[in-house]
Amino acid sequence: MGPRVFRLLLMSMFMVLFVNERDRVLGANKWFQLCRRCEFHNGYSCNHVIGSCWKFKIANLKRACVTDNFYYYDRVADRYNYRYSVLSCRTCEEGSFMLFHDLYRETFCCTEDNCNDPEKNMDISKIAMSYP
Repeated sequence: MGPRVFRLLLMSMFMVLFVNERDRVLGANKWFQLCRRCEFHNGYSCNHVIGSCWKFKIANLKRACVTDNFYYYDRVADRYNYRYSVLSCRTCEEGSFMLFHDLYRETFCCTEDNCNDPEKNMDISKIAMSYP
């Protein structure tokens, strides 16, 4: 067995034994954190395929699921209105940031499994987001 095949075999055994989203095999919940992933969530549903991503839980580092809410500036109303959300597993830097003169990003971080839920955003009106 060559070294390439051996590495492939070890990697596949690791994936089967440890990466289980149902947390049934070898206590995977202790070692991994699961998050939701969506490139464009309009407040009602994910317009792209919603998926999941995971990270190793390391005691020293702050690992978190990330929700980025984007707001566009309305000149007539003179306020920022919610536009969409991005869900990811990237490194968390919580806070707000002005991307352009009319685009504002607000970042939330959470440390529980599947906690980055854009429907928890209080700025989203379900009546306005419902489709006929």
